[in-house]
Amino acid sequence: MRILIVGGGAREHALAWRLSHDPGVEVIGAPGNAGTAAIGRNVELDPTDANRVVALAKQESADLAVVGPEAPLVAGVVDALRANGIDAFGPDRNAAQLEGSKIFSKEFMARHDIPTAGFRVFDDPDAATRYIEEASRPLVVKADGLAAGKGVIVASTAAEAVAGVDRIMRERAFGDAGDRVLIEECLVGQEVSYHVVADGKRFIPLAPAQDHKRAYDGDEGPNTGGMGAYSPPPVVTPEVEQKILDRVIDPTLQGMAVEGRPFRGALFVGLMIVEGEPWVLEYNVRFGDPECQTLVTRWAGSILPIVVGSARGDLGDLRPRWEAPASLCVVLASGGYPGSYEKGKPITGLEEADALSNVTVFHAGTRLERDTVVTSGGRVLSVTAIGADIDQAAARAYEAADMIDFEGKHLRRDIGWRARTR
Repeated sequence: MRILIVGGGAREHALAWRLSHDPGVEVIGAPGNAGTAAIGRNVELDPTDANRVVALAKQESADLAVVGPEAPLVAGVVDALRANGIDAFGPDRNAAQLEGSKIFSKEFMARHDIPTAGFRVFDDPDAATRYIEEASRPLVVKADGLAAGKGVIVASTAAEAVAGVDRIMRERAFGDAGDRVLIEECLVGQEVSYHVVADGKRFIPLAPAQDHKRAYDGDEGPNTGGMGAYSPPPVVTPEVEQKILDRVIDPTLQGMAVEGRPFRGALFVGLMIVEGEPWVLEYNVRFGDPECQTLVTRWAGSILPIVVGSARGDLGDLRPRWEAPASLCVVLASGGYPGSYEKGKPITGLEEADALSNVTVFHAGTRLERDTVVTSGGRVLSVTAIGADIDQAAARAYEAADMIDFEGKHLRRDIGWRARTR
């Protein structure tokens, strides 16, 4: 089976790595990275160019396309693939609006009584600033459109919130994504990531995970695309998980179907658990990154039937099996990320780290220059380990992370701190 993996991050390498375990599977990265090149082939292209993706899928006689990132999903790449008779894993453009517009998603939650923080919508920065100054309390400011995980400002003061509005709407840090802003009440609790795979009619729950979005230890610094994750987080007890399924997942997927937007693909809901109650922070219409890396390394057996079942709209009675009790992922980032950073730094120690038992190094911002792997992005590698518990997974992941080096390497040392005892 020939599978086209659309995207070039660690999530896409993780999916390619897991799918390539199946006999007879060949993976093609589009555009991929140095990691996907090691297990298959890469073809350089813009993953949001639907016509080019379709042309490549036809040229390669791909049996299936797995679209990893949010931007091509929102751009309608899945629609184009399906219109040309190519099975595709991921939601179509209409369903992808759950992530493509934070304002659409909040109004959708309000229509379907899904628990979320109170909010206001603004298309005028002056009006948004007046609201913040009058409110004078902690608020969250979000760009409406896609901003690579960086368009959210959790403000503890009015000044921070106003600065967020300025950055999004006046400075246009995220371009057209900042035409409108969402200002939410600030929820206080533990943030978790919950994933399901859906086929438009039913869904399969996966394991919960917890991301670490802030750049520095102690959850300090600016938001990033994610500096690490682990699974499972203790805060998601069986009781809490049932509330998530009953109050969030089921009404979300039923609501999408009722509104003529049936959801197929991976739905990842960002939640805040407040005193045992789940509140939705945001929807994501794809696997999280780095959460995906923790999920695929825990998974037992093949993920291919679930991916194909979702793409074809029939999951049947499939269920995932979890082999490893725990997994933890540490992101190695370029110096300066999530701000400006230099590229082209040679990376050493990859083979030694990957050779450690129960460790897998997933590539993100990497590329090959002749025979040398060099940095090419902000988040460079996702060093992921499994273990009998979070402590063991963390010890293995950090041992491997310390074997890898490149100029400016930056990582957090406290991934999984809520679940670690040492």
